[in-house]
Amino acid sequence: MPVRLPIVGTAPDPLAPLRRAVAGNMQAAFTVDRFPQEQYTDPPGDAGLFGPDSVTWRVHGHPSAIIGGFSSLMLQALHPLVMAGVAEHSTYKEDPLGRLGRTASFVGGTTYGSTEVAEAMIATVRAVHRHVRGIAPDGRPYVATDPDLVTWVHVAEMGSILWAHRRYHPRPVRGTDLDRYFEETAVVAEKLGGTGIPRSRAEVRQYLHDIRGELVADTQAVEALAFIMQPMGTDPVARGISNVIIQASLDLLPAWARGLYGIRRPPGFDATVIRPAAFAFINALDALAGPSLALEQARERAAAAPRLAVAS
Repeated sequence: MPVRLPIVGTAPDPLAPLRRAVAGNMQAAFTVDRFPQEQYTDPPGDAGLFGPDSVTWRVHGHPSAIIGGFSSLMLQALHPLVMAGVAEHSTYKEDPLGRLGRTASFVGGTTYGSTEVAEAMIATVRAVHRHVRGIAPDGRPYVATDPDLVTWVHVAEMGSILWAHRRYHPRPVRGTDLDRYFEETAVVAEKLGGTGIPRSRAEVRQYLHDIRGELVADTQAVEALAFIMQPMGTDPVARGISNVIIQASLDLLPAWARGLYGIRRPPGFDATVIRPAAFAFINALDALAGPSLALEQARERAAAAPRLAVAS
């Protein structure tokens, strides 16, 4: 999820305080602790893993991915082995912005970075995953390199981002492009070590049906959900908007996932309130921010002439 900064105009802007409050908190959330390999300008002529004509570039370039990203964390937590790895090997409670920053950096870098950047980020994650191992509360051993766990995390993340795109983008991708998104993004999961990656909507639906019996809202999952639901920042306006995003993320979860959590929304936070509010904010943010710097740099890089090899 590339960072999107507001465009500053020359005319007086009565909404400037609101924009600063919101953009400042959103920027802080997604710019902490980036991958060191992340850059979008080199080498010229390299389109990366997907390229400018891909569905992935379009889906990941809209701020609806923020809602999808939060929702995916809620969904991923329902797998006891994945959640055990997060609870026992991450500092998400002590450093939540760090985790958000790393996730945003990885998605942005593998989407818009060069092939070399994407491969380097994937190699870094695989190296870290080799050390994420232990015994879950239910007594089962886990290791983050387990292909089944990699596949679950991938499907939960890409599925959630696409569901958010379809709900909150004013002109979402449709038809076969939805299947193409899963086909394109499967390459990242495979490079991370996943197997049996679903490559279409039908395969994703079947996968989620088949895995449902393995999912549970255990103590670690419920604690993670409660933590994710805490509004960000200290400014009242920013906290209010972050609460809308969090509620929209909950609303985006499949009904069966909300059922596992036993979610009961507070009065006034039903879909008829959440969805219009989230749609208005996300698309106002999109209009105010314009294309992300990462996307613009990636377009320029992909369109540039490749450097000529220097003869030795």
